[in-house]
Amino acid sequence: MRWQRWGSVALFLASAGTALLGGCGSGGPDPEAADAPPPSVTVVRLAAEPVTEKQEFVGRVAAAERVELRARVQGFLQERSFTEGQTVSAGDALFRIEPDPYQAIVAQREADLHRAQAEHTNSQAQLRRGEELLRNNDIPRARVDELRAAEAVAEAGIAQAEAALKAARLNLDYTEIRAPIAGRVGLARYTVGNLVGPESGVLATLVQQDPIYVRFPLTQHDLLAHRTLVRESGGDASAAVVHLRLADGTRYEHSGRVDFIDVTVDPGTDTVLIRSRFENPDGLLVAGQYVGVLVESGEPETGVLVPQSSLQVDQTGFFVLVLDDEDRVQVRRVETGPMLGGRAVIKAGLAPGDRVVVEGVQKVRPGQAVTATPWQPPVRD
Repeated sequence: MRWQRWGSVALFLASAGTALLGGCGSGGPDPEAADAPPPSVTVVRLAAEPVTEKQEFVGRVAAAERVELRARVQGFLQERSFTEGQTVSAGDALFRIEPDPYQAIVAQREADLHRAQAEHTNSQAQLRRGEELLRNNDIPRARVDELRAAEAVAEAGIAQAEAALKAARLNLDYTEIRAPIAGRVGLARYTVGNLVGPESGVLATLVQQDPIYVRFPLTQHDLLAHRTLVRESGGDASAAVVHLRLADGTRYEHSGRVDFIDVTVDPGTDTVLIRSRFENPDGLLVAGQYVGVLVESGEPETGVLVPQSSLQVDQTGFFVLVLDDEDRVQVRRVETGPMLGGRAVIKAGLAPGDRVVVEGVQKVRPGQAVTATPWQPPVRD
């Protein structure tokens, strides 16, 4: 397992470790304290646990789909069919622009089409009679050519009238503004009775909230390290599990998956945008809010973890105090990995079954007998 070393742990514990080793370097037991009872310490017995490397980032929630509702034709707003903040389905009517002027235009275009069809019928009849007269040489050929051209013009007139009617019907349909997607409607910028049109801007915004996306930046260094870890473990990069931490510190109940890695790098920050997808059935995640993002990389592996308070550090490195079979204190050098929830992953130096001193490290020294009590971890959300 390739663990990242967290230098902040060393800074946090440096003073405590130096003080402890100063005590460890003193002479033998104080004769005056020989009859004193052994000091009490709390210890934790290590056990093998599934360990998954986690990285934490800051992300922003984004709607999976976002639509700005706009008017495509001009007219007075006749009806608003929703309550602001309401959840609507795709196809639901949201706004209605006064349709009467557009209905009148449709009727006019239908009449134009009927006239064009009548003219075409007449031109066809004229052309047939002209062709019959031409067979008996009772009409000049030039006249028949004129009738044939008139018939073609009448046919084009039908196509023109049909196109105008189609445009009029489209404009009539545009007086009804419907939801193109399912989601929640935001504030309406116009109330009934206002004149709206294409120049009016956004009438309201519709966002899809379930599912929803969370986007966060990842540095090139972290991205390469993640890909290396996944490749060495034979895993799938897209299978990384993503968790969220909300503003009150609680963890969001639904986990997500990375579904997109941007194809370009931001030259200003040298980061790549990562997008993960989450279920949001209760609407707890809202587009635009900030959340903590915890990414679990790779498959869980077996390891041991110790409470952060048990770690000590000096110029040589990290160490912990352990108890032998006679409840005597021993120094054990360790190699640490990342911090996971207030505990440090131990890469080397400890094994399942070891008893590590968690509280009371300041009052004991190597070789000293102690009274051990089990350590109770703090309650966490």
